[in-house]
Amino acid sequence: QLQLVESGGGLVQPGGSLRLSCVASGYTLDYYIIGWFRQAPGKEREGVSSVRSRDGNMEYADSVRGRFTISRDNAKNTVYLQMNNLKPEDTAVYYCAAAINLGGWGRLEGQGYDYWGQGTQVTVSS
Repeated sequence: QLQLVESGGGLVQPGGSLRLSCVASGYTLDYYIIGWFRQAPGKEREGVSSVRSRDGNMEYADSVRGRFTISRDNAKNTVYLQMNNLKPEDTAVYYCAAAINLGGWGRLEGQGYDYWGQGTQVTVSS
């Protein structure tokens, strides 16, 4: 079974940067769609970014486009989320998720993913 473990969260000042990692074990990520999601207290889960393994196609939410970058390291079976120019509204628990087939759901909708990590907290505050 595929297992996902996120890391790299923490406390950062507005304008700062963090790089989140999503390390997979159990299976290679080569055939998966990988998504990054976040959930702030009292808010619904929000899709942040995703990458499609078969062609490397990337997708971003409007709220993070131009600031966040998703990337993959196949040798390390890891997906990264580089987050720059962080804002207080980026504060949330960030999760990565994986699926081979989303069953028609959009990649940032959060439905259809089979595997989820435990999450890593990102706090943007001065």
